[in-house]
Amino acid sequence: MAQVLEFKLPDLGEGLTEAEIVRWLVQVGDVVAIDQPVVEVETAKAMVEVPCPYGGVVTARFGEEGTELPVGSPLLTVAVGAPSSVSEASSTSAAASASSVSSDGGESSGNVLVGYGTSAAPARRRRVRPGQAAPVVTSTSAVAAIRVAAPERSDGPVPVISPLVRRLARENGLDLRALAGSGPDGLILRSDVEQALRIAVTPAPAPTMTPAPTAAPTPAAAPRGTRIPLRGVRGAVADKLSRSRREIPDATCWVDADATELMHARVAMNATGGPKISLLALLARICTAALARFPELNSTVDMDAREVVRLDQVNLGFAAQTERGLVVPVVRDAHTRDAESLSAEFARLTEAARTGTLTPGELTGGTFTLNNYGVFGVDGSTPIINHPEAAMLGVGRIIPKPWVHEGELAVRQVVQLSLTFDHRVCDGGTAGGFLRYVADCVEQPAVLLRTL
Repeated sequence: MAQVLEFKLPDLGEGLTEAEIVRWLVQVGDVVAIDQPVVEVETAKAMVEVPCPYGGVVTARFGEEGTELPVGSPLLTVAVGAPSSVSEASSTSAAASASSVSSDGGESSGNVLVGYGTSAAPARRRRVRPGQAAPVVTSTSAVAAIRVAAPERSDGPVPVISPLVRRLARENGLDLRALAGSGPDGLILRSDVEQALRIAVTPAPAPTMTPAPTAAPTPAAAPRGTRIPLRGVRGAVADKLSRSRREIPDATCWVDADATELMHARVAMNATGGPKISLLALLARICTAALARFPELNSTVDMDAREVVRLDQVNLGFAAQTERGLVVPVVRDAHTRDAESLSAEFARLTEAARTGTLTPGELTGGTFTLNNYGVFGVDGSTPIINHPEAAMLGVGRIIPKPWVHEGELAVRQVVQLSLTFDHRVCDGGTAGGFLRYVADCVEQPAVLLRTL
């Protein structure tokens, strides 16, 4: 007899707590192989194809495309066993199906997804929250839906399960103890929180006034608009930038630099017939050399220990604008790479960012960020530091401008460089020294050769 195994949304790493179903890759009734991707989800970091650790027949899917699910929620069930597993499973009652679901029985890959061990001993089964999307069943031969257990109360007398509901209430200052839930046994659902927030922002009716010769003015209606959820990449960016502004006492300094010689050097390097060197790679090479001279800016702050932690390696992040929003891929060990290696890695990560295939590991662990906002046609900016880093270098567009060169007025290729830094790790003298060294290398690339 076939055994029905439940595959839950695994912990995809880097502290992510939920993911949105973008596209199902299998249908109910399909036969799946071990470790075959079954669903594409979008997290706050990237688009990820999730493989199923079981091989068998898909008997149910949980959640429509566009649904956001917390980690640990059921994704699908798979009937594992004899070829006739589907017909056998369909004749089993819902209660029997629920009891047959396990996390260690049947055939599986033995691979361990983060937070989802397929070969480890089964943990205590997490109950499915009421209000969770029902299984999407598209075949009459599919197994009956698994019975949903009664909700657990995970916070004392407050009847709420979903971490999304808790976060929504917390971010809006709403006391969950004051709500009456509409779910089973008074369970507080997301709709209850949203309804309470709507009531909170609805203007109170004007008080009844004694008739007077002149009518009282009618209160202005609240502005109407479209609400766009802050989730996925946009939500992650909002959370990180807000935290940066709250926690980091930042300051910004900037300088104009003559980039004519740097542009000439790039043309000469690319004329040799080898792999093309990008301007971003040259700027990155300058950054890593500057960080070797001013290591204070390649650090992070541990306020609990009241320590500045200077980091040994440079993992260089760079801002990349995509259709899904701003992401910051990270070039590992950038200080060990030459311009050619940096160019190749920038190209690879940029393409992955555009296609949404960056892994969480390629989007985290940065120690310093290079932001080339000149591609947007702007000259300057005051970047927000990518928490928990200590600094970010911004580069504006390089354009012809009047410039005094060798005592005479000339048209030169000029760029504005800006450095935003955490004032806890250093003072203005260090930040200014870093930025001046970067500008000197831009103006005279030979300076970089002298200091290597």
